[in-house]
Amino acid sequence: MLLMDFGLVALGLFILVGAGDVLVKGAVNLALRLGIPALIVSLTVVAFGTSAPELLVSVSAILDEAPGIALGNVVGSNIANVLLVLGLPALVAGIMTDGHDTRRSYLQMIGASVLFIGACMIGPITWVHGTVLLAGLALMLGDAYRESVRHKRAVAVAAAACAPDDTDPGDVEGADPDMPWWKIGVFLALGLLGLPLGADLLVEGAVNIARTFGVSETVIGLTLVAFGTSLPELAASTAAAFRGHSDVALGNVIGSNIFNLLGIIGVASFVGQIPVAPEFLRLDLWVMLGTSLLLLPFVLWRWTISRMVGAGFIAIYAAYLWVLFH
Repeated sequence: MLLMDFGLVALGLFILVGAGDVLVKGAVNLALRLGIPALIVSLTVVAFGTSAPELLVSVSAILDEAPGIALGNVVGSNIANVLLVLGLPALVAGIMTDGHDTRRSYLQMIGASVLFIGACMIGPITWVHGTVLLAGLALMLGDAYRESVRHKRAVAVAAAACAPDDTDPGDVEGADPDMPWWKIGVFLALGLLGLPLGADLLVEGAVNIARTFGVSETVIGLTLVAFGTSLPELAASTAAAFRGHSDVALGNVIGSNIFNLLGIIGVASFVGQIPVAPEFLRLDLWVMLGTSLLLLPFVLWRWTISRMVGAGFIAIYAAYLWVLFH
């Protein structure tokens, strides 16, 4: 039985890596065909697609009367997204952050974090809190849509003046501006279907292994489940970093964190009430907010997330895990 669980973990990892690569490829080429920056696509299509495992796991956990896994999954995933999903690719190749302006979406992520923490402090989280969270998500999506419309108008003006713009395929290594629509659709479909499938297999195996060794529900949610459901973001961001699309890597993390806090818990709250354990209020929520604030200089002043910074992010995550298990 234990051997089968390890097999599920291995198969899940294999599917995640392939699905992350094709999703990034499809998203970048979709951006080119629509005249939308890759950043905007990463904040929507890629971010939502890679957050699908968190949504499925959280809803399933509430239905199975394990709400600690649901809340821990989201909080732990957001911590892992910053420290691992950006830390590991940076450790390998470094992540440039000066290609696009992510300040607006970053500030929205901080706002979403504060709103989420406020909901937890007056919890348990019910459908009333969920309605507020989903309303916040709708406002942010509307803002992203308006930004994309403004960008398309700017591109049209630049084209009329024969001026270059940031959707020039020459600026995006490996992109194919003539890729057929059907092929883009296949890439996106494979990525969006493969990511949750791979994550589901991995999480199922990981949770079974953890329970075999007597790990608590809350720690499972914050660590193994959170890590497993963050693997799609890790796969997509690593693929983006190797392809030179650092805007996709950073934008994917920011967009995914927003969707985790507002969309996943917002939807899950309609399935059942989500109690907030005292340990979340004492430590984990503040670690989540603190890791988000770590990105401040890299977003506002566009510092490069260097290998040394990546190593620091990973060290902080290791220290957090040490605290959880001691």
